[in-house]
Amino acid sequence: MASFDIVSKVDPQTLENAVNTAQKELQTRYDLRDTKGGIELNKKENTILLSSENSMRIKALEDILLGRVVKQGIDGTSLDFTADEQPSGQLIKKTIKVRAGVDKEYGRKIIKAIKDAKVKVEAQMQDDQVRVTSKKIDDLQAAIAVLRKADIGLPLQFVNMKS
Repeated sequence: MASFDIVSKVDPQTLENAVNTAQKELQTRYDLRDTKGGIELNKKENTILLSSENSMRIKALEDILLGRVVKQGIDGTSLDFTADEQPSGQLIKKTIKVRAGVDKEYGRKIIKAIKDAKVKVEAQMQDDQVRVTSKKIDDLQAAIAVLRKADIGLPLQFVNMKS
């Protein structure tokens, strides 16, 4: 049986490089030069903390971060900007989660997309990845093509191709 795994990962070193270049840009931008706060990466919790004086500057920080992440080759959908801003003293803080792994909700979307395409493969959820198996490699490649065209809302990588 041929198989492959569908995962969603972000390279931590590439993410750190993107955050560092965003911090450098923050120091050189004229409209954000004398502001308090900034951009901080928390590697253990896999989050990025944005802090500034007002919501407008938080939006500018988001734009800077997203631009740098995309320039480093990381898919922009791997950052979750849906969290609300929280006031903290004189600063406003916003925590952005970095999506890692395929959770159950996205796993169901992936499996549904494969089943709706009527490709002769079996897909099953395993921890934070989806394993796809089939008798033919051509069917696996068809499943990959279907998922590349589908809008799952999560950056997907296809690993461990075995025949």
